[in-house]
Amino acid sequence: MTSFGSRMEELSDRRTLLIAEQHGDVAQIQRALVGKNASLRILALGALSRLGTLTRADVNKALTDEDRDVRCRSLEIICSGNIDRPKDFEIAARLHDDDDLVVETAAWALGEVYGETANDPETEPIVSELCAVAASHEESICREAAIAALGAIGADAGVTAILAGLEDRAPVRRRAVLALAPFDEPRVRSALETATSDRDRQVRQAAEDLL
Repeated sequence: MTSFGSRMEELSDRRTLLIAEQHGDVAQIQRALVGKNASLRILALGALSRLGTLTRADVNKALTDEDRDVRCRSLEIICSGNIDRPKDFEIAARLHDDDDLVVETAAWALGEVYGETANDPETEPIVSELCAVAASHEESICREAAIAALGAIGADAGVTAILAGLEDRAPVRRRAVLALAPFDEPRVRSALETATSDRDRQVRQAAEDLL
């Protein structure tokens, strides 16, 4: 249990970081970024990103941080628009993370970064990785996020994995129906017609809307 004194010290450190950001004190923020407190590292990542002084090395280090929330925050920052060349980061590597929240966030980030790249050869390995998560990850929230990303990307190679999601749990089926929106082919239409009889009302409604 965190002691009262420790909580007060953290609040003080947070105020110090906020003031440092207001004054553009990058050195102060950098010290927090390499400190032991994960919540302060998260704040420091955001502050440096907003100041435009977050380096690629900082982000790469955060992607493999020991704290899962730091890893998630680094993925969000990659998609924030404040970092150049987001595709250069090893986002897909985090699909193999030990923490489900990181896997979910990584899938979302890939959908953001590679969205609407469809059948670009550069996207093929990304689609393959997402298909693997959609097909076999033990946590449904990760399968759902991977299917959403496949829909955002819109690559033909992802259709089979999305269609398989229509046999999954209700939240995944709902996401799979929505993810089929970019695709126009007979098997997709057939799957949507079948989904209009799904036992879940939201799945049925989504399929009817698309048809």
